[in-house]
Amino acid sequence: MTKRKRVRAAAGNAPRKKGPRASTDKSVPAAAGERAPRSFHYHVYVVELARDVMYESRFRKSNPDYVPGKPCVYVGMTGLNPDVRFDKHKAGIQANRYVRKYGLRLLPELYECYNPMPYAGACEMEVELAIGLREQGYGVWQA
Repeated sequence: MTKRKRVRAAAGNAPRKKGPRASTDKSVPAAAGERAPRSFHYHVYVVELARDVMYESRFRKSNPDYVPGKPCVYVGMTGLNPDVRFDKHKAGIQANRYVRKYGLRLLPELYECYNPMPYAGACEMEVELAIGLREQGYGVWQA
């Protein structure tokens, strides 16, 4: 027995697994009963806000090109299902104040085609989606 194996055995650690599943290669599909890689579980989402949000000076100042009649929205990113995240916003759990106070519903027609995606992609898409909606005249808040 080598010194490394004796140290592992003394610490209660089992030796590393050998074989095709031992690698960290995410391209290898998980076998039955194993977890799939969680690299593509992030979502962007869009919440429709009540028009009363335009009475908030910070929101109004952030949207100088807002076209009256267009919706006001919040654009976010989450590792959860967007429905669960919206419920948490409304319950006040890690909530954005505009969503908690003025949030009406999710607008899946604006974000469904992008989900799910990796973390880095979701970070970029959140910003790009907010910019695109703002260019279309929407009132957008993106934290």
